[in-house]
Amino acid sequence: MKKPEDIRIEDFDYPLPDDRIAKFPLAERDSSKLLLYRGGNIAESVFRELPNYLPHNSILVFNNTKVIQARLHFRKESGALIEIFCLEPYSPSDYLLSFQSTQLCSWVCLVGNSKKWKGGELKRTITISGETVTLTASKEESDEEPNHILFTWDNSSFTFASLLDAIGELPIPPYLNRKAEDSDKVRYQTVYSKIEGSVAAPTAGLHFSKEVFVELAKSNIDTAELTLHVGAGTFKPVKSDTIGGHEMHTEFISVSRDLIENLAATDKKIIAVGTTSVRTLESLYHIGVTLDGNSDKTSVSLKVSQWQPYEKVSDITRQQAFSNIVDYLKINNLSHLVTSTQIIIVPGYKFRVVDGIITNFHQPKSTLLLLISAFVEGNWRSIYDYALAGGFRFLSYGDSSLLLKE
Repeated sequence: MKKPEDIRIEDFDYPLPDDRIAKFPLAERDSSKLLLYRGGNIAESVFRELPNYLPHNSILVFNNTKVIQARLHFRKESGALIEIFCLEPYSPSDYLLSFQSTQLCSWVCLVGNSKKWKGGELKRTITISGETVTLTASKEESDEEPNHILFTWDNSSFTFASLLDAIGELPIPPYLNRKAEDSDKVRYQTVYSKIEGSVAAPTAGLHFSKEVFVELAKSNIDTAELTLHVGAGTFKPVKSDTIGGHEMHTEFISVSRDLIENLAATDKKIIAVGTTSVRTLESLYHIGVTLDGNSDKTSVSLKVSQWQPYEKVSDITRQQAFSNIVDYLKINNLSHLVTSTQIIIVPGYKFRVVDGIITNFHQPKSTLLLLISAFVEGNWRSIYDYALAGGFRFLSYGDSSLLLKE
């Protein structure tokens, strides 16, 4: 069998005309088309009918991250417009602490039109609820991307989160080729989004409406939430000929001890809502492998590296893996597992946790498409051919699919 690192990205290309990319969402979240894939068979329905197709003994796991208005615009005295795209907090590195800051914080950022900003401070004065505040941005390091940008402001009545809400712009996907509109502030968030930190939405969840959740409850389908903050790296193209030359982006995850305990005790089918939930759940298994048999559960690194699942093979059950994490959290008196993952899921990967995936249709030659191929054991092309022939809409605001192995 071919090594995962030797997989050629060209084998995961397909024609995607621009008019098949959904530039705007449908009027009703749950009215999108739903492709059904079960054990090689393909059919279609409407998303609001999802509860009728889920296994009766299943639990849906959602990513409750919330997209922040991460794009900030400053104008220099010369008139040059500078865009600062906040990617992740640097100091304090904790998302919540950074958002709650009332005087200063620094973020890892991308800078647009950076050639026009060689140094010095950028300032922007705004009025919020009748009070004036001046936000200042300065570079902490060199011009190399990404930059560390220090933000300071002169009114401690405001948190950094409130400043982002007031003047930030929602970072909708670049392939939409349009500016964010007011409607995106609602529609580019899931109805269950809670924890601020993402710069891209977990788009599989955009189809869920309050009405769908009511029907899930009527069908006795359990639901649970975890957090993975989606980074800009989710749009990072694979530029190498083989996937081994691609560096996977690192993302922050947070999972409650209660959820991990529940997963350790259940034999229900676990259905991941979106690839971010897939990556988090599968990362949990490999964290459990790291902890397995490790007597020192206080200083071990729990970050999941890119190729760790392929290098450290284990046959422990998912229940045992989750139990190992619960033990770690109890020993360290923690209510949440907070760490990061760089996991890459490609053909040849053995799924340890996820029994089904709800997901949109992804870009050609992307790591997300490789993840789907891994789950459907190489049958991705028949799924995408069906979707293209059947008028399905693609990418973030596009239609959905339910993928089940059996």
